[in-house]
Parts: sequence; structure tokens; C-alpha cells
Amino acid sequence: MTSLVLTVIGPDRPGLVESLAQTVVAHGGNWLESRMAHLSGQFAGILRVQVDEMSADKLTDALRNLDLQGLTIVVAEDVNQPVESTPVRVEPLSMELVGSDRPGIVKQIASVLAEKQVNVEQFQTECINAPMSGKTLFRATARLHLPPQLSAEQLCRTLEEVAHDLMVDITFGTDDATQ
Repeated sequence: MTSLVLTVIGPDRPGLVESLAQTVVAHGGNWLESRMAHLSGQFAGILRVQVDEMSADKLTDALRNLDLQGLTIVVAEDVNQPVESTPVRVEPLSMELVGSDRPGIVKQIASVLAEKQVNVEQFQTECINAPMSGKTLFRATARLHLPPQLSAEQLCRTLEEVAHDLMVDITFGTDDATQ
């Protein structure tokens, strides 16, 4: 068996996920995991499927033929590397950021995370209206995996300094619930 990672984008419409699932099943594939969203009239997603190695090329061709339905699909082989012998944190660190929307928030937070060698496992953002004022607020949630040499407390202190400069609130947790 082999795993394929697919990215999908196209105009959103009813039945789109079903056509993907039907194509996967028709070629003996198994849908393992996915993240999908509707954004500004477009459907965007990433998913991982498992299929017999002998059927992988036929499945890939069939998926690429879905472009006739307005979908753009990129197929890549799952390149999971063997687990390293270095210790890995079992529980990810969750982060939520909320503040007045302005350009550069994601860049500044992402720069700190990259500098500290933090792996971003999940990252979701949205703009919402503040309850009382109606001002536009930027909200981001993330699930982070820290390198062994970095403690959660160290990362929290560094990000809180950036949050102060950005005038946003950041909260952290250790639960591993998907957000």
C-alpha cells in the first residue's frame, strides 16, 4: 500500500466531496484524513488516501481528470520519514490569538515560530466582528509541536512579547483537541 496526499481547489458546489470520494473508492483507495473548507466561494482541501501501489497511477490519473468538473488537484506521494530517535513531545501546544485585524500579524507570529524551530501542525485564521464595537477582529488558532530543546514556557514568553507589540491576546493550552 502507498499513501497519496492530495490538494484540491475549485468552485464550491454540492456533491464535490462525493465525487472525490467516489473516485478514490472506485480505484480501491481508502480516505484516511482530510482538512477541507469553503473560502470565498471556493472549495479548498488537503487529504490523504491509501491505495494499493499497483492502482496508484490509475487513481492519480482519474483524480486529475476531475479538472473537467472545475477542480485542480495536485497529487504527491506521502513522504513520511522514519521517526527520529530524538524525543518528541506527546502533547501539542495549542495557541489562540485574538486582536484587532491589521496586516502582518501572521508574518510576525510565524517568524517567531520559525526562529524557534516550532512545527505548525494546524493553523486556522478568520476575521470576525467584535461583539460590542463591531470592529474587525483577527482570530487564529494553531496546534504547535515544539523541538525538544524548547519548553512551552519559553515559547509562551517569547510570543507574549510579540503579542504585546501587536496588541493582541494570546492564550495557550496543552489539550490536543482539533480546533
